[in-house]
Formats: sequence, C-alpha cells, structure tokens
Amino acid sequence: MQVQVPLSLLERQHHIVQYLQRHQRATVLELASYFAISEATVRRDLDTLAEQGEVERFHGGARMGSVAPPELPVHKRQNEESAAKEAIGQAAAAFVKDGETIFISSGTTALQVAHHLRQRQNLTVITNSMLAINLLGDLPKLTVVGLGGVLRHSEQSLIGHLTENALREIHADKIFFGIHAIDIERGLTNEYLPETMTDRAILRAGREIIVVADHTKCGRISTAFVAPITAMHVLVTDQQTPALFVQQLNGLGIRVIQASAVGV
Repeated sequence: MQVQVPLSLLERQHHIVQYLQRHQRATVLELASYFAISEATVRRDLDTLAEQGEVERFHGGARMGSVAPPELPVHKRQNEESAAKEAIGQAAAAFVKDGETIFISSGTTALQVAHHLRQRQNLTVITNSMLAINLLGDLPKLTVVGLGGVLRHSEQSLIGHLTENALREIHADKIFFGIHAIDIERGLTNEYLPETMTDRAILRAGREIIVVADHTKCGRISTAFVAPITAMHVLVTDQQTPALFVQQLNGLGIRVIQASAVGV
C-alpha cells in the first residue's frame, strides 16, 4: 500500500526502514514512488540511515544490513568497543543500590558492570559468568552466588538444565543482561542455540531487566530468539546508537541510557 500521508523526517525514515525490513532491499526509484517523494529526498534519507547503521547503501538503492556477525570467544572480544563497554558498565552499575540482589549475565559488556561494583558493599551478586565470579569472589563485602551448570568454554559461562533449575530458585531485584543482537521487530537474539533456554530463565529471574549492549548490537538480528523487545525495561548503550532506534524504543516505553566514554 503506497504511503500518501505527508510524514515528518523521522517518521519517513522509520517507514523506509520498515519497508526494507519487509523487502530486504529497494531501489531509490522504488522508494520514491512508494512514498511519493523525490529521488533526491530518498537518497538523503538513505545516506542518513546508512550513517546511523540502519541500512547498507549500494549504487541506486539500499538493503538491510541487520544480520549480526558471528560472535568471537569472550577473550577475543574484550578489546572490541572497549571504551564504550566501560562507559556502559559504569552507567549500568549506577542503577544498583546497596542491599540489593542483582544478577549479572555472561558477556564482556555485562562483565564491565561487575568491574564497577568492586567498591560497593552489602550486595548479593548472582551470576553464571565464571569471569564475574573470579572478578568479585575476593571481596568479603559482597555475597557472590555462582550458578552450577555446563561450562561453555568460549564464553566462560555456565548454561543448561542445572543452571535453569537454579534460576528457578532465585529472584533478583535487577538483571544485567548482555545480548548479541537487538531488533525492534525480532527482539533479543543470541547466536548460540543451546544457551537460549538459559537466557530465557535468566530474564524470568528478576524484577527489572537492564540490557547492556553497545551500538554494534542494535538494529541487528542473530540466530536464536530469546525474548521480545518489550522484555527489557532499560537499555544502557553508547552515544553511537542510532537516534531512530532510540526513538523507537522510547515509543515502546523502554528507557534508553546512552553512556559517554571518557574524553568523548
């Protein structure tokens, strides 16, 4: 159905992204005809969306660039977007109040939340991340609860039936959850299928879900569906996350915190 009602700039760009999500690719001429706007306007919109990471440009049109790349082992990811992840971890840790029980998932960004809790006290930290256990386990002012399960070597995380059974026995005030990909329509997705049920059990174990993810995870889709986008209450991300993506999340009632790296 052709769009005939005049749209604002952000509305038009949002509809262009939706059109590309449905059709995967389109030419400038096709979009100009569909939205009843000039080809020059389409080119400007596509250039803006490409700069924001929403689409990929090719000569004469654009395609969706939303498939998340394969995830490297955790020790090889630690230096990727390190400044952004540190800023995200610091901003997310500010949500934690003394006396709370929190859960920290696996992943390099979630681990940064743990880094910024080392000076805190009177907290109970539950986690399935071996890296988080090692990071916080020497601090007598924190109670660290490690969940059992099968070790996923590449992620240094504990997953599977034993982990999921343990998760049914606990309740956290806040869940700090790392994710491989976030898409408005496809929701939260991860790459490793055997971990999916553990991820879902984690999300059921807390009152407030705080997703921590840098801009490279936003507007992307991976293999395994974990939960709808509305499963999260807060997204803590960085300044490079596209404005349109942030606006869409806000429209769904999801709070977005965009942390600034030191010196930025």
